[in-house]
Amino acid sequence: MLDICLPGTGGTVPRLDRFLSCCYMRHEGRGLLIDCGEGTQLAVKKAGFSLGRIDLILLTHFHADHCSGLPGLLLSMGNEGRTDPLLICGPRGVDGIVKALTVIAPELPFRIRTRTLSDFDTEDVAGFSVTAFELKHSCPCLGYDVRIRRGGKFDVEKAKARGVPQRLWSKLQKGESLEGFSPEDVLGETRRGIHVTYATDTRPVEIISLMAADADLLVCEGMFEREKRARAAESSHMTMEEAARLAKDAGCRRLWLTHYSPALPDPSVCFGEAESIFPAARLGTDGLTETIRFDDEP
Repeated sequence: MLDICLPGTGGTVPRLDRFLSCCYMRHEGRGLLIDCGEGTQLAVKKAGFSLGRIDLILLTHFHADHCSGLPGLLLSMGNEGRTDPLLICGPRGVDGIVKALTVIAPELPFRIRTRTLSDFDTEDVAGFSVTAFELKHSCPCLGYDVRIRRGGKFDVEKAKARGVPQRLWSKLQKGESLEGFSPEDVLGETRRGIHVTYATDTRPVEIISLMAADADLLVCEGMFEREKRARAAESSHMTMEEAARLAKDAGCRRLWLTHYSPALPDPSVCFGEAESIFPAARLGTDGLTETIRFDDEP
């Protein structure tokens, strides 16, 4: 299963009633964080999640509302006792941005590694399989497709038919290959895993729907209401209505809207624009949390 949370849902600048947009995912006790604007460490803690268990940070782009909270977050992670290395990924320039921001957090008790991602680059960390894809914003910006992969069930008859010694069954089930045998010798067909797509700070581009095809959840920006379509196009953002059309085209199971304009104090007043197009849409709110389970998981 995967726990997913929107600790913050605001865009541009934080409001007194809304943290900046970010997304926290937890699988088997390990965490992944997408974006880190001002105050993110407070938003995550307020939502009830641990900072010290984050193993991967994905930055969509380098506008301040998506990365300026990094020093405070890293210091808070250290204060929670983290000593394991941390990976931070993002578009080209991520190495320089992280180095610049961590000048004011120079004595962290863990090592930071950075990796530049471009279109369709992948990264596998702590059970998360991530694919980056390019969006259309005013600067280089990435969306992220996150999957929790799931192998087949243990197949006793298959293991016996292939002559696998019983003493190896447990290790093969856990993904090890040894003594000339592989996990495929004891496992059945691969099962559907969990699939979440995240896209914000972008115009509505087809790649979002393609990546979110059959996703359990699409988390997508809905920065503006329909009346501000021209403003959305000018600033390389999108409206709630445009996000809903992407979700409909994708055939995904659900849509969460996020990254609202600070000039939109009550996003619910225009939520109907999205819901009428994609009824499985939901208006994201700070702290919104759900657990996504595997299809055959109770």
